[in-house]
Amino acid sequence: MRVRFWGTRGSIASPGPSTVHFGGNTSCVEVETKAGKRFIFDCGTGIRALGMHLLATAPKPILATVLLSHSHWDHIQGFPFFAPLFVSGNEFTICAPEGVGGSSLSEVLAGQMEFTYFPVELGQLPAKIRFRELSEGVHDIDGVRVITQFLNHPTVTLGYRIEADGVSVLYLTDHEPFSESLWRSDAQPGGLSAILHAGDRRHADFMLGADLVIHDCQYTPEEYSAKKNWGHSTYKYVVEIAAAARVKRLALFHHDPLHDDAKLTLIERRAKSLAALRRNDLTVFCAYEGCELIVTGTGPQMTSVSVAEPEAPKQEGKRRVLVVDDDPNICLLAKAALAKDYIVLQAENGQQCMAMLDEANPDLLVLDLNMPLMGGIEVLKILRARQGFGTLPVLVLTASGDETHTRESFEAGATDHLTKPFTIPQLATRVHACFARNTAEPNKSEPV
Repeated sequence: MRVRFWGTRGSIASPGPSTVHFGGNTSCVEVETKAGKRFIFDCGTGIRALGMHLLATAPKPILATVLLSHSHWDHIQGFPFFAPLFVSGNEFTICAPEGVGGSSLSEVLAGQMEFTYFPVELGQLPAKIRFRELSEGVHDIDGVRVITQFLNHPTVTLGYRIEADGVSVLYLTDHEPFSESLWRSDAQPGGLSAILHAGDRRHADFMLGADLVIHDCQYTPEEYSAKKNWGHSTYKYVVEIAAAARVKRLALFHHDPLHDDAKLTLIERRAKSLAALRRNDLTVFCAYEGCELIVTGTGPQMTSVSVAEPEAPKQEGKRRVLVVDDDPNICLLAKAALAKDYIVLQAENGQQCMAMLDEANPDLLVLDLNMPLMGGIEVLKILRARQGFGTLPVLVLTASGDETHTRESFEAGATDHLTKPFTIPQLATRVHACFARNTAEPNKSEPV
């Protein structure tokens, strides 16, 4: 596969004399298979230059699939300036996470093309545009295998794995570590089985054996403490987890607009040094505009990845979420986050939760750990042993994000573990992701 970077920044475009090498345009990456199938990751400002290039060089008509990670502005703001959209005969399929922005995909893109903001409306574009909303799973897109998995970001965000030509390329932007600690204290760091949080382990499994991973790396470890819950990673986390997943080549991406060429050069040097300590066969670099790679494999066999198939929605109406917490403020916050999309029920403690289960018949529990009468861990253990509730998704809430509580939660059967304080979008996104997973067969990693 051929991969070319057209925009590598995050948050906002930052052109100028101090960003000449790594570039100032926001996220846009082009991928083309040997068969000529073209995929475009995100529509940041970098897509403008890509569009001009395609008009000048690509066979006509221009056909492509756009894979949007999510609808934050730095990932869609270049869409109205993608010149091939203004040429009749060109055809584009635009894919994005299911329920992106709380609206349909077409409504989200049309919103920034209203007459108040842009002179041409979405419906007036001459090119043929199809819209496709995706959940987690394996998809056939234009004859190419595309695997999707939710990332950890304040809004619903998809990571993509493209497998073609005997190689695999992943695009994982706008993702934050699930846990402050990557490794278990009782295991040797570096193997998949040593990863503490199931979410981080699942993320590593998704990129297992990849030939190229393009990964969000907006902050340094020193910057991250002030940016926690903003939905981005550090180079240390990304290098460590990519090394554990036996990734062959890692492109650090979604550069902070405040990081000039000198800063990114330093980050690249530090990331390479860390990679050398972990695995001497892991190539690491900071992505830059104009960088073009030909990704080749050693044979026709592609890496096999275990992914969760999307859970079918219930036909009778909204899903039911039971929030179990003795803090009324948390219950109010949960209701504000979830009431639009789910029926939200409440229990004040574990005993009340257990008494409500059969009648309430929830599709998911949001469960606090520290409660009077019966705590969350006890509820989990009883639940997992109870017929009919062994695979019920459970999102654990706790003010304690330390290793002991995290491990205790997952060992008792939690689906996910979210540390307080959290934001309304965070909770809504994590609940959405829990529903998308196949909880009957949890991800299991083999030691490396």
